[in-house]
Amino acid sequence: MALLRVLTVLNRLSPNKCFIPARLFGNGTNTLYQSNPPQARFFPPSEGVMLLPGTYKHKVAFITGGGTGLGKAMTTTLSSLGAECVIASRNLEVLKKTADEISQQTGNKVHAVQCNVRDPASVEAAVNQLVNDVGLPDVVINNAAGNFISPSEKLSPNAWRTITDIVLNGAAYVTLDIGKRLIKAEKGAAFLAITTIYAESGSGFVVPSAAAKAGVEKLCTSLAAEWGRYGMRFNIIQPGPIKTKGAFSRLDPIGTFEQVMLENIAVGRLGTPGEIANLAAYLCSDYASWVSGAIIRMDGGEYVSLAGEFNGMKEVTQEQWAIMEAKIRNTKGS
Repeated sequence: MALLRVLTVLNRLSPNKCFIPARLFGNGTNTLYQSNPPQARFFPPSEGVMLLPGTYKHKVAFITGGGTGLGKAMTTTLSSLGAECVIASRNLEVLKKTADEISQQTGNKVHAVQCNVRDPASVEAAVNQLVNDVGLPDVVINNAAGNFISPSEKLSPNAWRTITDIVLNGAAYVTLDIGKRLIKAEKGAAFLAITTIYAESGSGFVVPSAAAKAGVEKLCTSLAAEWGRYGMRFNIIQPGPIKTKGAFSRLDPIGTFEQVMLENIAVGRLGTPGEIANLAAYLCSDYASWVSGAIIRMDGGEYVSLAGEFNGMKEVTQEQWAIMEAKIRNTKGS
């Protein structure tokens, strides 16, 4: 880590002082961090619905993975704006509970449709039910996801296939099935995919997810170019860390990485489902009719914080800067 190399040099320059930042001290096993970096107070989340009431009146939205987490949040927002929502996943019991909950909250009907996106026949049956119940959708959100952390050398072919089938193949099956029907009916629609910031950079220990999410992004940007002529738009949101039960139970099972994430996020806090839902509602609305093929990173500045070689030097104190500046001024020649 570049920062630790800098601090090691500073300690050599001033042996009577210790320049290891206080937040790196631990109890021997677990590093002790403050709950939120201080800058978080400048960036409180605002989760109220952003768009005008009735923005989605007379529109149908189909959301995969709609029973929990981000899918539930996006469904709640779209339903509150007037959409008739259809949520899909494998667990029909959870779907029905979520659908009833949102319907009671918003006053708009939410339909539950069982669908295993890994199975093209199941996707076809779910879309048939969608069309029979409410008609072809105006909005399609590919949100179904699967992920877990693992050293890549421990991955089995089945583990690889499970993630890529849900994330990449599932998004393709849903998109192609609905897209073909829309083309035949001469009806347009807005498609949205939820990926991740490491779809762009790649990431160790979540390699199947990184590869599959990158594929979803290329699926969407390719179809944005090809199917615009049929009235379809395709956009992508890359969320940073958002604490939902489903994601964190598999990616941070013992709760040790959340505080490390906070240190890497420029605004000093995790994102919220409501913030993603507001962006999703905008991108799928008529207000965004000129937005297609866009990949929008929403991560509180995490990606850029991790990308810069010298960003870790924000931990350097004014006293440490004075020592380094003196050394730089005394450097002769090149």
